[in-house]
Amino acid sequence: MIKMIHILLFVLLSVLLSSISNASVNDFCVADLKAPDTPSGYHCKSPTTVTADDFVFHGFVAGNTTNTFNAALTSAFVTDFPGINGLGISAARLDIAHGGSIPMHTHPGATELLIMVKGEITAGFMTPTAVYSKKLKPGDLFVFPQGQLHFQANSGKGQATAFLAFSSSNPGAQLLDLLLFGNNLPSDLIAQTTFLDVAQIKNIKARFGGRG
Repeated sequence: MIKMIHILLFVLLSVLLSSISNASVNDFCVADLKAPDTPSGYHCKSPTTVTADDFVFHGFVAGNTTNTFNAALTSAFVTDFPGINGLGISAARLDIAHGGSIPMHTHPGATELLIMVKGEITAGFMTPTAVYSKKLKPGDLFVFPQGQLHFQANSGKGQATAFLAFSSSNPGAQLLDLLLFGNNLPSDLIAQTTFLDVAQIKNIKARFGGRG
């Protein structure tokens, strides 16, 4: 476990040193989370109000996997960790219970690096012409290129844990299941565009709180 943490810290430091941002010009730009977010990140806190606590993230621990996906993501994004504002880097901890998964999703603004710590995860991403998927064990790394549709599923017998590093302080995420079934997009339109059965679509909507 300690070795995996050292690997994660090395990867995060490498990305940090290679990033080019306003923060690198100004040493740092701790996010003022009370101000609005902008395309270039949050405004900087006044240097006189910055403390060492702004550069520390607490609580990188296992999340509650009792949910629809049987999985939990503990994020260390800019809204959780103001000190990374403008540095082009963030992290997360992924815990997936037996049989759980993180469904198809994308990060429009970031490349993702997965670092396996415990258990077994089958991870992969897709292009229009190919699927790149692999079973991962502790010590393995897998990279998901920016914007690619990808997934992670527990394919082992117990709980699986991985650390994630992102090339953005706020990578964002679009989950395909929630986009299709978690809103009021009409079921007949979903059926027409996906070739799924309307009755099945309504059952899935009930699971995700969708309407229509």
